[in-house]
Amino acid sequence: MLTVHHLNNSRSQRVLWMLEELGVPYQIERYERDPKTMLAPASLQKVHPLGKSPVVTDGKATLAESGAILEYLVEKYGEGHFAPERGTPSFLRYRYWLHYAEGSLATPLLLALVFDQIERKSPLIVRPVAKGIAAKVRHLLVTPNLKRHLDYLEAELEEHGPWFAGRSFSAADVQLSFPIEAAAARGLLGEDRPRLRDWLRRIHERPAYQRALDKGGPFDLTTA
Repeated sequence: MLTVHHLNNSRSQRVLWMLEELGVPYQIERYERDPKTMLAPASLQKVHPLGKSPVVTDGKATLAESGAILEYLVEKYGEGHFAPERGTPSFLRYRYWLHYAEGSLATPLLLALVFDQIERKSPLIVRPVAKGIAAKVRHLLVTPNLKRHLDYLEAELEEHGPWFAGRSFSAADVQLSFPIEAAAARGLLGEDRPRLRDWLRRIHERPAYQRALDKGGPFDLTTA
């Protein structure tokens, strides 16, 4: 049986959601983050050398990286659903979003998290300096990049929506969920982004999304 090596409060939540949409039987092997470092346990390295999640084992195959996993699951189990027809403009958009979510969008969100941690957890003696550096990096690099990406996503939904690959929900929406939910958790989806807010509402209403949350456990993207 297909196994999801699921780290709590992580990107592997997307894999559970995709499997619930597909209706594929699977089992969950659970791993817990270290409460102090928030890092994955060393036991994950026995599954994949990088020791990160998500990782899926399906027979003799071991797959890592969210986008690659979702693409594999849809191609093997989707029966023509959750991806546009190959050779169409919608399929090109679908493939682009599968890579964009982690290749471009996740980077400024990760930088925001890193500088939050630097500011909060630096030793007291250097904290004023650390806060000054963090504030400057946010102002010059992180905030402008996040705004550019979120403006872009809002415009793409306006032109091509209601889903990211076009008229139908696809694995691209699953893949984009993690960074967009992280942006929402940081308070970045205000009233000026109505289409992203509506998209987020619609994915949260999907029964498969709710089932995945029940199975995956607590999910707090303010710390992930």
